[in-house]
Amino acid sequence: MKIIFLCAASAAALLAAPAIAADTPEIAPWGFDEAGMDRSIAPGDDFLGYGGGTYLRQLEIPADRSNYGMFTKLRDLSQERTREIIQTAAASHDGPGSTGQKVGDYYASFLDEAAIEAKGLAPIKADLDAVAAIKSEHAFAAALGAALRSYGPSPFVYYVNQDEKAPDHYIPVFVQGGIGLPDRDYYLVDKPAYVEAREAYKTHIARIFMLAGTPAADAAKKAASIYDLEHKFAEVHWTVVDSRDSDKTYNKWTKADFTAKAPGFDWNAFFTAAGLGSQNEYIVNQPSSFAGMAKIIGEADVATLRDWLTFKTLKDAAPLLPKAFVDENFAFEGTTLSGTPEIQPRWKRGVDAVNNALGEAVGKLYVAKYFTPEAKAQADELVRNLIAAMDARIANLAWMTPETKVKARAKLAAFKPKIGYPVKWVDYSALNIVPGDAVGNAKRAAVFEYDRNLAKLGKPIDRDEWFMTPQTVNAYANPTMNEVVFPAAILQPPFFDPNADPAVNYGGIGAVIGHEITHHFDDQGRKYDPTGKLADWWTPEDVKRFKVYTDQVVAQYGAYEPLPGAHINGELTLGENIADIAGLTVAYDAYKASLGGKAAPVLGGFTGDQRFFLGYSQIWRQKYRDAQLQQQLATDPHTPGNWRPTAVRNLDAWYPAFGAKPGQKLYLPEDQRIRIW
Repeated sequence: MKIIFLCAASAAALLAAPAIAADTPEIAPWGFDEAGMDRSIAPGDDFLGYGGGTYLRQLEIPADRSNYGMFTKLRDLSQERTREIIQTAAASHDGPGSTGQKVGDYYASFLDEAAIEAKGLAPIKADLDAVAAIKSEHAFAAALGAALRSYGPSPFVYYVNQDEKAPDHYIPVFVQGGIGLPDRDYYLVDKPAYVEAREAYKTHIARIFMLAGTPAADAAKKAASIYDLEHKFAEVHWTVVDSRDSDKTYNKWTKADFTAKAPGFDWNAFFTAAGLGSQNEYIVNQPSSFAGMAKIIGEADVATLRDWLTFKTLKDAAPLLPKAFVDENFAFEGTTLSGTPEIQPRWKRGVDAVNNALGEAVGKLYVAKYFTPEAKAQADELVRNLIAAMDARIANLAWMTPETKVKARAKLAAFKPKIGYPVKWVDYSALNIVPGDAVGNAKRAAVFEYDRNLAKLGKPIDRDEWFMTPQTVNAYANPTMNEVVFPAAILQPPFFDPNADPAVNYGGIGAVIGHEITHHFDDQGRKYDPTGKLADWWTPEDVKRFKVYTDQVVAQYGAYEPLPGAHINGELTLGENIADIAGLTVAYDAYKASLGGKAAPVLGGFTGDQRFFLGYSQIWRQKYRDAQLQQQLATDPHTPGNWRPTAVRNLDAWYPAFGAKPGQKLYLPEDQRIRIW
């Protein structure tokens, strides 16, 4: 789904914020953490260090986290609040089928480790037996389709989305899958971290089989054959860079095209079992990958395919199985791949599980308690101001042709901001939650969500739908909807505080809003017209000029080296980096416009411009474990958070505000500063 998020998923540990007096900023005295600064660092050398060096030196990543920062701090606050909401709802005793019953029983069932331990593998015995009964490639294809109905394992993964070239219609979109390591490069590139990860993966596969009762020697053989199968999948997988290209990934196939273009796999059996038997048109993101994997499956022996599906079935269920499976799964996913020493407490995992299954049911309660009408009104105003600033930017662009400017401003005028929470909520009345049935509840919730999405096919587009819950600390841009979305949980300090200095708010949440708005005009978002259609609406001259700027962004960020020998992938992160630079630029314009021609006051010895940029630096205070950082550099389209404040070096106003000068690490001559939007 071409939804563009603000940041990668992460989490951290912090207790709920204390109550504060009305009209008092939560971060005293004006919304910025002055005590966290390190004024011995020159801003022109390390702006993040200057704005937050003392805070970062004192910061320790909690043992159950792979990284820690402002997003993760708020995610922990959201977890705390959500647990309270769940417990309160459960205590309401509203009766069978009520929100309280569903939320409470789901959570209690997840937490009941004794019951889970006593049941062993019994909750997934039927699934394992069905896999064991596979005797042919036809049966394997049907089993994959059936598994997909509960979002189970498959090399061919799909979701329902708008047709990007006909955005008034829904269509199934297929993407490549089937591998257990984070990316194809983990199988194919002989980097030490990747070699270590794949050897650990083979051991992990064998251990999962042994926990299920397979003798060690047989488990090792199964692990070897499964890894070899996935290695072949990886060889035909597209790169992460190619997979983010909207033009390359738009490939419309009919059902007959799958058999003709990707032979070797029983597509009819797969589609029928997945509930897609009557659907004729699909989008395939990576056609050559599908052709390659279908051929690999067709040439594989059935025993290997059966072992692969058995392992994936066990692994998908592992978080809900006895402790030995939970620990083994975390040892690989959490410690080996992300460097996290300890698993999160069960209650935190339970909160996440409830959010995944009943997210909007909890979200409705979250909004009622934690998101005031006043906060929404201020956030709405900020979004309007940012859109106005972006419109002025486009109107005054020197490099864009007049005819394309008209269309770009029309696209902006058609924006639909969504702030805080949905105007209508998902109806969970058809979802049955059974006390004490952790695995069954998870499967029924997955089937419910699958069927809810499947039911969209053939119906009008639901333009009120959200793809994040209100309690999510993130934001996103959706180009086919031409919308920007900001859940309630991100509209909090340090990003946004109604009582804080406006400069800090514009530098914090303002830059976030600007980031999402300008995503619609990044290297991929720009390809969608005002209706959300993937179309060629720019002149060739505009495209050529734009590429000059984007090449500069690729080069600038590609020079950064977060780990020795591991640089940021400038092509993979291009869209996010454009949005960071442009979003910060637009937020600065909006802040200046908000002053109405008056001079900003000086607070704490800082000018308005200084507070704006410090507010931006404050939201990116973050630390990573090396393994997590390595994985992010390989797979994530976001530049690591602690490198994102480097965007300031492209804004002219930052230089006089902090006295950055030639010879300092962040200094750029005027003709090298990137000014796209």
